[in-house]
Amino acid sequence: MKSDAPLLSRRRFLRHTTRLGACVSAAPLVLRHSLLGADAPSKKIVLGMIGMGRQMMALNLKPFLESPDCVVAAVCDVDAWRLEQGLQAVQRFYASKKTSGQDNRCRAYKDFREIIARPDIDAVFISTPDHWHAPMAIAAVKAGKDVSLEKPITRYVNEGRLLADLVRDRKRIFRVDSEFRSLEPFHRAAELVRNGRLGRLHTIRSGCPREVFPAEPEEITPPPPELDYDLWLGPAPEVPYIQKRVHPPKDLKSRPGWMRNLDYCDGMITNWGTHLNDIAQWANDTERTGPVEVKATGTYHQGKVWNVLESFDAWYRFANGVQLFYQMGEPHVRFEGEKGWIQVNYIADRLSPERLKASDPAILREKIGPGEIHFPLQSEKTDFIEAVKTRRPTIEDAEVGQRTTSLCHLAHIAIQLGGVHLRWDPDRERFENNDAANQLLNRPPLRPPWKLE
Repeated sequence: MKSDAPLLSRRRFLRHTTRLGACVSAAPLVLRHSLLGADAPSKKIVLGMIGMGRQMMALNLKPFLESPDCVVAAVCDVDAWRLEQGLQAVQRFYASKKTSGQDNRCRAYKDFREIIARPDIDAVFISTPDHWHAPMAIAAVKAGKDVSLEKPITRYVNEGRLLADLVRDRKRIFRVDSEFRSLEPFHRAAELVRNGRLGRLHTIRSGCPREVFPAEPEEITPPPPELDYDLWLGPAPEVPYIQKRVHPPKDLKSRPGWMRNLDYCDGMITNWGTHLNDIAQWANDTERTGPVEVKATGTYHQGKVWNVLESFDAWYRFANGVQLFYQMGEPHVRFEGEKGWIQVNYIADRLSPERLKASDPAILREKIGPGEIHFPLQSEKTDFIEAVKTRRPTIEDAEVGQRTTSLCHLAHIAIQLGGVHLRWDPDRERFENNDAANQLLNRPPLRPPWKLE
């Protein structure tokens, strides 16, 4: 998308919330769905999609386009090329389905605040770098929007508490966009454990994949012309552009470099940890609380740009006596009880017998009776859509997301403090014995105007 409009300076941008560049289109004048007839397009959930990168384009956009209950009316990215790819994908889809008017309805924006300011937008899906997750989600909830947010939902425990309380107080629908509760082996394991098929649970073991650090150039260069680097940084520290910090230009397949830099992401400890430890918490019935003790050690990659953990080992104890051992290695969750064990391995091959195993195969054949605990099994996207329609809670709401993400943060804090043994009060969400650790619960001041409160 070409433009003759000049780029705004940082000072002007911070002073005014204006449209930026030609990728930003004026919001259409539309009425909320409650004011329109039963057959009006806006009877559907009107969605804004924020962050048109690899994850959005490969996995997140299509289910909402294909849903008969939704219309994608806005896309947003600070990278003009990615924004154009997203807009074209939406327009192609609606044109192919001959959905009258919907292919022309979608508008493209560089600034996410213009999407959440639109009165016709009911919900947003946020799939951006991690450092933007909490600021965008909090702003969207304050604007009255329902939110589906990529994991990990926060970088710091305090911002997660702010978000979870805000969702509750504003009566918004919130979904952590993790698909693991929708994967049958993990779902099955959680139901079996919660219904006592292992007897008393005493140990959980989880693992996340190892980080990979491929060799890439580290030179400071001008940002590519299609990227508003200043807006990409947003609340993060102001540093020179290096491609390894961001993402490869005009590439929707490669893993972005920001996932290996502590200014924007905590690395695998929260990235995959929020998938696998959510299942651990779910099966342990601690998804709305947390551990009472944590110890962890780890080593960081010593690169100029990439500096996340390259290995770690963490241990937790819960009030019910269950211990959780979490480390970097093969992605899995294993539950050990007095009657045996169940292990779920994350394997792409859905037919592999190694995906779900038990000490006795008979455990896996157990039936869950009508009077026992049953968890719904549906995709995370369907769960969010149905919750928005019915106003019921999602099966992985903001409080659950806060507790699972916090679990990972607690280990990372222990590592940052040299492997100390910390006592945690899950009710107060404070450490009992370490002021330095409590300081790390709080997000450092953000660059204006990205205040969370």
